[in-house]
Amino acid sequence: MDAFYASCELLRYPQLKGLPVVIGGGRRKEDDLLGKLQTAYPEGEWTEETFAERLDRIPVDFFPRIEGYTGRGVITTATYAARQFGIGSAMGLMKAAKLCPQAILLPVDFERYRYFSRTFKSIITDIAPVMQDRGVDEVYIDFTHVPGGQREGGRVLARLIQKSIFDATGLTCSVGVAPNKLIAKMASEFNKPKGISIVHEADLQTHIWPLACRKINGVGPKADEKLKGFGIHTIGDLAAREQHWLIENFGKSYGAWLHEASWGRDDRPVETESEPVSMSRETTFEHDLQAVRDREELGAVFTRLCEQVAADLQRKGYEGKTIGIKLRYDNFQAVTRDQSLSEYTADAKRIRQVAGQCLKRVDLSRRIRLLGVRVGSLVKAGTAPDSVSQPMKAEEPGHEWQTQLLFTDD
Repeated sequence: MDAFYASCELLRYPQLKGLPVVIGGGRRKEDDLLGKLQTAYPEGEWTEETFAERLDRIPVDFFPRIEGYTGRGVITTATYAARQFGIGSAMGLMKAAKLCPQAILLPVDFERYRYFSRTFKSIITDIAPVMQDRGVDEVYIDFTHVPGGQREGGRVLARLIQKSIFDATGLTCSVGVAPNKLIAKMASEFNKPKGISIVHEADLQTHIWPLACRKINGVGPKADEKLKGFGIHTIGDLAAREQHWLIENFGKSYGAWLHEASWGRDDRPVETESEPVSMSRETTFEHDLQAVRDREELGAVFTRLCEQVAADLQRKGYEGKTIGIKLRYDNFQAVTRDQSLSEYTADAKRIRQVAGQCLKRVDLSRRIRLLGVRVGSLVKAGTAPDSVSQPMKAEEPGHEWQTQLLFTDD
C-alpha cells in the first residue's frame, strides 16, 4: 500500500492532500482540535455531535505543525510530499521538524488502519486467494493458477487489484510482479505510488544488479556497512563475489543466502497460514525515567504493557510460556531477560508477575528510555499439552530491592 497510514488519514482529511503530513508521536486526541475549533467558532458551529461529520471541513490552519516539536516521538509514516524533504519512517520527530517545520503532524489511529488493512486484504483474496499476509500494509500473492492471471505477464491482474482496492476504499497500492518473493518485493518499490513493475528472470542484470544492497529485504544497516567496507555497494557487486568468500566473511548461512539473493534466487512459497512465534508491546518514554524517582509512573506503564500483551494474545487466540522484558537505557544500550514457565498462559496478572521476576535480573539504578514486555513460545489457546507443574527457576540475585520499588504487589 502507498504511504498507508498517511493515505488512511487523507481519506478523513482530504483538505491535506498534496501537503507534507507526518503520522506519529502518540495516540489520537481529538478533544484538543475540537476545543480549538469551538474557541474560533463560539456560535456552536463545532460541537461533539457534529465533529466527526465535518472533519473534511476543518481549516488547514487548525492542524498542528511539527515546528518546535520536542520529545522522543518517531514518525510512523509520511506523505510523499513530506518525503521530498528527506522525511521517512522511523525518523525522530525532532529531526523531521528541522527538515520540514511546516509539515502537519497527525497522531496515529491504529484502529482505523487495521480496518482498512482487513478490507483491502479481503478484496485481494476474492481475486487471488493464495495470499500471504506480510503485516498491516503488505501481502504476497501467488497468482500462478488465477484464471487470466498471466495476461500481459500479470499486468492485467495487477491493474484489477489496484482498481478493486481503490473503488472500495479510495486507497492506492503499488504492485511488483516477479518469479519469486524476493524480486517481487523489490519491484513493488520501483514505481511508487500507484505503480506496476514487472521483472522477468532475464531482467536481473539490468533491473536488479544496479540497485544498492540495502534494497534486498534482509540486508540491514550493519550488514550493508560491512559490505561497503569490502567495496560492495550494489547487488551486482555482491553477485560478483564468490560464494565461498561470502561464507568466510559473513558466516555459512548468511553468506550463502547473500549469494543466492544477489542472483535473484528465492524458492520460498507464498504461505497462506503462518503462526506467530511471539507477541510484544513496548513504549519509549518522552523523557528518561528512573526506578526510584518515577516508581509510580513506571509501575503503571509496566502494568499496561502486560495487559496489552495479554489482550493481544486473547484476541488472537494464543498462549505462551516464555515471558520476557526489554529495557533500553539512556545511553541506548538495550538489555533483555526472559523466563520459561512449565505452563502456557495469556493471563495479564501471570505475565506481569513473571515479567517482574525478569526485571530483578537487570540494573534498575540507571535511567530508562524504553520498556517492553514479550510473550513467546506461542501455541493456539487450549492446544498445549498438559505439563507437570514445576517450581519456577531460581532467580539471579542482584537488583531485587530496585524491583520492589517498582512492583510492590509482586
